[in-house]
Amino acid sequence: MLPADTIAEIAEELAEADRTNGVIPRITARYPDATVEDSYAIQGVWRDRNIAAGRRLVGRKIGLTSKAMQEATGITEPDYGVMFDDTVYRSGDEIDASRYSNVRIEVELAFVLGRPLEGPDCTLEDALAAIDYAVPALEVLNSHIALEGRTIVDTISDNAAYGAMVLGEVHKRPDEIDLRWVPGVLSRNGEIVETGVAAGVLGHPATGVAWLANKFHQHGARLEAGEIILAGSFTRPMWVAAGDEVLCDYGPMGQITCRFV
Repeated sequence: MLPADTIAEIAEELAEADRTNGVIPRITARYPDATVEDSYAIQGVWRDRNIAAGRRLVGRKIGLTSKAMQEATGITEPDYGVMFDDTVYRSGDEIDASRYSNVRIEVELAFVLGRPLEGPDCTLEDALAAIDYAVPALEVLNSHIALEGRTIVDTISDNAAYGAMVLGEVHKRPDEIDLRWVPGVLSRNGEIVETGVAAGVLGHPATGVAWLANKFHQHGARLEAGEIILAGSFTRPMWVAAGDEVLCDYGPMGQITCRFV
């Protein structure tokens, strides 16, 4: 692994980029031997400093779970990051685009856990039993590392490029709807840009929740009741800027709107 002081230095670089909406050179260009374990260590230092500063963790995001996203990034395995309470918006909200770097939108479902979930052998059925409800969500991507040539090590270090999420208003229990076939029709300023269905996420959008529980078990941790799990995009990311109006239609799970200012 990278030396502890190097991990701490990179975490501080990313924290400064977050404060200033800047972009830093690729970590893997400077440290070509950096591993996935290094990247989660960097993310962990950044996370712990934020918690120590008073931010409250409300959940986790899973990324790179669909073929669409893997092809868009050139990365072939999922990753995860953390979400804090001050990054959660509601449908209809205005979002300050200047708070983010390389601002893009993804179409997802989020799950709120009704009870804890842990590995090592967590299945899709276990995840569905632990989920209280599903809710449509948009993820705002916020990338502080140069996009060209980045690897999963760069992305994980940057909190899996998570910036914020916008939650819809319709809640569905997993037994109320076939979550695989929830659609997403994403528009910018009235023009449809991306479409997809939730089955594009690992065959079932809750599969990633089970994957994450098993991943956490490797570190002696579990997912807790009340956590929000953002399950991964089933469309490619859509670029947005100040002045853009965004609408996503999730069919039986309603619509989400937001405006970037």
